Amino acid sequence: MQKRTLGKSNLEVSAIGLGCMGMSFGYGPPADKKEMIALIRSAVERGVTFFDTAEVYGPFTNEELVGEALAPFRGQVVIASKFGFAPKSPGESRWAGLDSRPGHVKQVAEASLKRLKVDAIDLLYQHRVDPDVPIEDVAGAVKELIQEGKVKHFGLSEAGAQTIRRAHAVQPVTAVQSEYSLWWRRPEAELLPTLEELGIGFVPFSPLGKGFLTGKIDEQTKFDSSDFRNLVPRFTPEARKAAGRRNGASQSKGRSPRTIWNSGGCWP
Repeated sequence: MQKRTLGKSNLEVSAIGLGCMGMSFGYGPPADKKEMIALIRSAVERGVTFFDTAEVYGPFTNEELVGEALAPFRGQVVIASKFGFAPKSPGESRWAGLDSRPGHVKQVAEASLKRLKVDAIDLLYQHRVDPDVPIEDVAGAVKELIQEGKVKHFGLSEAGAQTIRRAHAVQPVTAVQSEYSLWWRRPEAELLPTLEELGIGFVPFSPLGKGFLTGKIDEQTKFDSSDFRNLVPRFTPEARKAAGRRNGASQSKGRSPRTIWNSGGCWP
């Protein structure tokens, strides 16, 4: 497994990371815990050292899963987690509000440390930018957590260039996480040049379009009612039907669907 150093930091991770969200949340009912622990440990055996989770995944249960699975590998792996969502209010079906107030950030970090069974979180992202809290205050809160030895590196997720610059001026940002794939190339316009200028690492998520670009999804695919892709326009029946035609074309040419997607541009 190749290694990468994120930006100008000393944080070295495997070139391929494992996002653990779908094991507990988002893509239908939670998978069997024992099977997921075995999967995560198998990834470590294959050289993966970079694992991603968040308090909102579950909520909480995904951090607990990752913490238990990686307990035997302390010091050998990098765990990234996230803060920034507000617990749902009575009557709400899911966590949807944002809360990056410094006090809340610190509460989340303390709770994540316990669930992950670690003394320090390797990389702590702000999950989404909170328009009601100045990013300088957020960066300052994480800076204090770093000074206290509870967090090692600061990251941002789905943040714009100016927000990144402002945060970086308070506490150096190690990595920015954002969606990036053949059908979502927007980071190329402004985000990637900004990160290169500032010496910040880039961690792309959903490189295979949340499963769309794997060749396994077509108009016959049925998602569980709890699968968030039911709400994503790119997974409408019409879009999946188009994907099926593209996948059929690849099979008729004896090529994998991913090869065809790679040679034929991206879907909007």
